[in-house]
Amino acid sequence: MRCALVQFSPHLGLIEKNLALHYQYIEQARKEKADLIIFPELSLTGYTLKDLTAEVALNPYQDQRLNQLKTLSHKIDIIVGLVEEKEKGLFYNSAVYYSQGEILAIHRKVFLPTFGLFEEGKFFATGRFFRCFSTSFGRIGLLICRDFLHYGASYCLLAGKSDLIIVISAAPGRGMSEKPGFASSEMWELMAQTISRFSTAFVIYCNRVGFEDGVVFAGGSFIYDPWGKCLLRGPDIDPAFLIQELDLENLRLARKTWSFLRDDKPEIILNSLQNLLAKNEN
Repeated sequence: MRCALVQFSPHLGLIEKNLALHYQYIEQARKEKADLIIFPELSLTGYTLKDLTAEVALNPYQDQRLNQLKTLSHKIDIIVGLVEEKEKGLFYNSAVYYSQGEILAIHRKVFLPTFGLFEEGKFFATGRFFRCFSTSFGRIGLLICRDFLHYGASYCLLAGKSDLIIVISAAPGRGMSEKPGFASSEMWELMAQTISRFSTAFVIYCNRVGFEDGVVFAGGSFIYDPWGKCLLRGPDIDPAFLIQELDLENLRLARKTWSFLRDDKPEIILNSLQNLLAKNEN
């Protein structure tokens, strides 16, 4: 399986311009014989939308501007980020997976950061589920940015027998590090190394770059294999078009070695959570 990651800077609030960029990258990915192309969080709209949120909201099942993405998905699977208007006046930060001319899945961001420079909870409704779905490459689970930093989200995808955990992100760069790049980037990579190994799944993280409203986005997209090994890391700050071959046989080999998936007990986790919630209510 060949996977393409697009680490780019969307035009804030300009859907048609961003769609044109998507088409260019999709064509490039097809020339590189990629099977799946992944764009960052809110790739069709830009991130710091604030009062623009309602103006750029789309219904991916109905908006004809997205029909070309459906058509192109006959040749290559596509993941994009957008503002979804699921019900009238109710907006979600969503990831949409296109395949074979259809929308195969939509993930709506659950953990909306609303502190410091982040204001997502002011403009977006909260997603309610973490789900896996079947593709020609295996089972996939989608997460959006901060979802990935709540390890319970990745556990849900483990319980759903996910083969690929795909994270689309618009994470800013913060702090200095002894290593090249931002200190904040180490946090994402540490989580990826942990989740990939203990879920025996590929973890694919596609982050954006560029500047918006005084914020610099970090880039540093990456892929970890089911052994917890980094296969690919994009540059910090700079745009990049990244291609990586994934050997899906490694899923089988890792799961023969590490029995985390085989021995998982989601029913016990569920009972424990229900007991904890009942005690909290009391």
